[in-house]
Amino acid sequence: MKKRMVALLGSPHKTGSTASMLDCAVKEAMGNGWEVTVIHLYEKQIGYCQGCRACMGTGICVHHDDLQEIAGLIKSCDRVVLAAPTYWANVPAVVKNLFDRLLGTAMEETAAFPRPRLSPGQGYLLLTACNTPYPFSWIFGQSRGAIRAMNEFFKTSGMKKLGTVAFAGAKGRSHLPAGIQKRIIHALK
Repeated sequence: MKKRMVALLGSPHKTGSTASMLDCAVKEAMGNGWEVTVIHLYEKQIGYCQGCRACMGTGICVHHDDLQEIAGLIKSCDRVVLAAPTYWANVPAVVKNLFDRLLGTAMEETAAFPRPRLSPGQGYLLLTACNTPYPFSWIFGQSRGAIRAMNEFFKTSGMKKLGTVAFAGAKGRSHLPAGIQKRIIHALK
C-alpha cells in the first residue's frame, strides 16, 4: 500500500518562496513513491469556527464546507507537510482558521489534559518563509512565532514531528537556496 502525504499550502502565492518549499517536499515524496494530495488553502471554502464545540463530541466540525475533505485526508494520511509564510510572527489567518476548525479532529477533551485524536505513527513537517533576513528573523522571533503556532496544533493532535525549515530573507525569492532544499529533503527521510 502506498504511503500518503497531504501537502498544505497556506500562502496565497502559488509561485512564491513558501510554495517553492512545498514543491520541493512534494517532488521528493513523489520521487520516493508517495501518493501526494496538494491542497491550496486559499482556494478552499473554510468558514470561520463558530465556537459551538460540537466537534469535541463528533470528532469533526459539524458545519459543512471544504473542511470535511481536508480533515478526512489528514486523518487517513501518513504524513502532513504544512507550508505557511510568516505574517507578523505568526501564520496567515487561513492557517489559523484551519487549526480552529480542526479542533475536534485533532483532540478530545478530558477532565485533565487534551487527548490526541491523531496518531504518533503520522508525521508532520513544517515549512515557513519569512521576508525578514536572518539573523533578525530569529532574534525578533518572526519565524519562531509561525513555527510555534503550527507545531502546537500538530503536537497536540499526537503526530510525530519530522522537522521544521525556515527560509529567512525570502522576499521576492521563489528559487530555493541549496541549503534550504537539502534541509527539506533531509527532514522527509
